[in-house]
Amino acid sequence: MNAPTPAESTFSDFGIHPQIVEALADRGIVSPFPIQAMTLPIALSGHDIIGQAKTGTGKTLGFGVPILQKVVAPGDAEFESLPFPGRPQALVVAPTRELANQVSTDLRNAGVKRGIRVETIYGGRAFEPQIDALKRGVEVVVGTPGRLIDLMQQGHLRLSSIRTLVLDEADEMLDLGFLPDVEKLLAQTPASRQTMLFSATMPGAIVTLARRYMSQPTHIRAQVEGDEGQTVAAIAQFVYRAHAMDKVELLARVLQAKDRGLTIIFSRTKRTAAKVTDELIDRGFAAASIHGDLGQGAREQALRAFRSGKVDILVATDVAARGIDVENVTHVVNYQCPEDEKTYLHRTGRTGRAGLTGVAITLVDWDDMPRWGLINKSLELGIPEPPETYSSSEHLFADLGIDPKATGRLPRASRTRAGLDAEELEDLGETGKSAKSGGRGREQRGGHDSRGGRDSRGGGEHRSRDSRGGRSSERSEPSSAPGAAADSEVKTSGAPRQRRRTRGGKPSA
Repeated sequence: MNAPTPAESTFSDFGIHPQIVEALADRGIVSPFPIQAMTLPIALSGHDIIGQAKTGTGKTLGFGVPILQKVVAPGDAEFESLPFPGRPQALVVAPTRELANQVSTDLRNAGVKRGIRVETIYGGRAFEPQIDALKRGVEVVVGTPGRLIDLMQQGHLRLSSIRTLVLDEADEMLDLGFLPDVEKLLAQTPASRQTMLFSATMPGAIVTLARRYMSQPTHIRAQVEGDEGQTVAAIAQFVYRAHAMDKVELLARVLQAKDRGLTIIFSRTKRTAAKVTDELIDRGFAAASIHGDLGQGAREQALRAFRSGKVDILVATDVAARGIDVENVTHVVNYQCPEDEKTYLHRTGRTGRAGLTGVAITLVDWDDMPRWGLINKSLELGIPEPPETYSSSEHLFADLGIDPKATGRLPRASRTRAGLDAEELEDLGETGKSAKSGGRGREQRGGHDSRGGRDSRGGGEHRSRDSRGGRSSERSEPSSAPGAAADSEVKTSGAPRQRRRTRGGKPSA
């Protein structure tokens, strides 16, 4: 496909609205990345698209700019002549709250000068502000499936005026857990809509499935010359075989690597994320966690503190791997081996974004060697046998530029961050004990999530009712290691529920 390259063109060369071009330029975005340059001509002509590019290479604006270009804004002359002015014209569906927030922010920034109203719809927040925004009128809605369906069924969200529909992280959205909800949303949109699917990974079976909902889609795969591998060439990959009993000590030294800036540490379970965060804080590091046991207010508090630099370490489960887009993340650490190659790509893709460089470090337990072997083979990383590594191993210090005098605690002179407590915890109208849990403690570690329901084990779809009878539909992470379910539950306050035996509908003696 002979699209202009970023070095040859600017957004204005594609006929983009001057106010969108100006808004992007204000944020230092002038030339499109390859996925954007390849997508814009096709998307602007109204064709359906399956877009695939590596994480951190600009997929959001690849579909976001065409959405904003086609929207009729309140200030446009033809706005009042629309059949339903103020009814959503574009819908972006995302698998996680964090990703929905990120997409909304990018679209809001790019469309601000046109006066385009973008609303984020997801669970974990009160219904009323979202309903009020829809009543006032919005042009673009970005949200997660569960809350979107709730508002649609209540009659507050009407999709009959949708011109463009986007499934972000489409491989996840079309996974079995989300497919029924996606179909419900699609059924309420006009058949004439433009549909765009975007993701870093797009297995053949998902492409086949996606075509059911699209009209002669164009499949676009964007690659930069010299970066043909599945991982981003600008990310240095280090893999170590580490012992579970030494991991925190090893991690504490990794976090004292040369030129380390903002760092994201990924774990497979919520209990591990909370435990590692506690350990790091006790050792003097400015850390915060984000996982499914935290209420939405606490999750957003942690992200704000991370973005502002009040904490420089974010410990997260995979619920965040597809939604965290923070500038200047220099290091990503896989504290536990990812489940598969897709998870590995999405985790490591949090660094080395937008043309920058980064470092990805993976710690593999002995028990996870078979899993790592499959990831290594699939991604052709060339590291089939990671070196056995301990917190005192010389090659660890040499690889990452760690001071040989570094210990398992951060020197007091280096403890300059304000910490999570310096970031205000916003009241989002949540209910439940964990909704207000922004710091450490037992509220972070329970086996219930912030929406009041039990997590499904094994990473399947999670659905639960909130205090107003609504539902949230998002991917959940495993609650804990096998055998830990009993001690991971949080008991509710008040007297235990009394049960009475009955026989034939009458109390038994």
